[in-house]
Amino acid sequence: MGKRNKVTVVGAGNVGATAAHLIVEKGLADVALVDVVEGIPQGKGLDIYESTPVFGCDCRVIGTNNYEQTKDSQVVVITAGSPRKPGMSRDDLLEINTKIVKAVTEQVAKYSPDAILVVVSNPLDAMAYVAKTVSRFPPHRVVGMAGILDTARFRTFISEALEVSVKDVTTLVLGGHGDEMVPLPRLTTVGGIPLKELLPEKKIEELIARTRNGGGEIVNFLKTGSAYYAPAASVCEMVEAILKDQKRILPCAAYLNGEYGAKGIYLGVPVILGQEGVERIIELKLEGGESKALMKSIQGVQELISKISI
Repeated sequence: MGKRNKVTVVGAGNVGATAAHLIVEKGLADVALVDVVEGIPQGKGLDIYESTPVFGCDCRVIGTNNYEQTKDSQVVVITAGSPRKPGMSRDDLLEINTKIVKAVTEQVAKYSPDAILVVVSNPLDAMAYVAKTVSRFPPHRVVGMAGILDTARFRTFISEALEVSVKDVTTLVLGGHGDEMVPLPRLTTVGGIPLKELLPEKKIEELIARTRNGGGEIVNFLKTGSAYYAPAASVCEMVEAILKDQKRILPCAAYLNGEYGAKGIYLGVPVILGQEGVERIIELKLEGGESKALMKSIQGVQELISKISI
């Protein structure tokens, strides 16, 4: 694949294939799409590859069941795992996806020992912890995708409620990816104007509740699957920030070593994301209710991690 950027996407399901498609459409990197199922990554990979003349980008795409073809990737996106089904919590997925993420991480770490791992598999914070433990990579090279997705959902709902451009909505969602996430209306602005000056408290609370249930709302509509367009777009934003060393300030699941009063877990916090991965964790001064909510989120993630046996 020459000297161009190379990204491996593990899992050729809806999130993985859509992420691969967006990475190629933006011309960010050659892509190796890997899956255990024979034929699926080959077929989807070839289909994406055949779209490159239309997009006008010279990215190569390989679909494979073989990790050797992922060799020397700068970024590896791990989407492999069992998706949520209706009535299933993210926690139900813990045991089944721990095994999958462990097996995947062993392979990608072997073939791309210098890569940055972007973990998407659920339950997100716990799976990022599994990938870090198994790969033995330094913590800054293993990061989870959730905060961007949760923040994008919150931004969507705010822009819809105010009938303004999503581009002008800036906000932040912290904490574990799930019911314990912590949207921060206090730090939310629309074109620089504080959200609280634009919407009544009750409406803001409704939007927060909808954000917390953002994934569940889509699962209930789809019946047999979960969200993938917005998750894949969020993955692509992270891959671009890393490959282009953009130093973006983005909410990502990062390994905490004392920040926010948490140690030895992954949690959604604002980070500076660049070519080294998580280059810095930004520690915000939280107010009473926010701190309390984040503490609850931390306990939820700690509980999950305590159940993991690797």
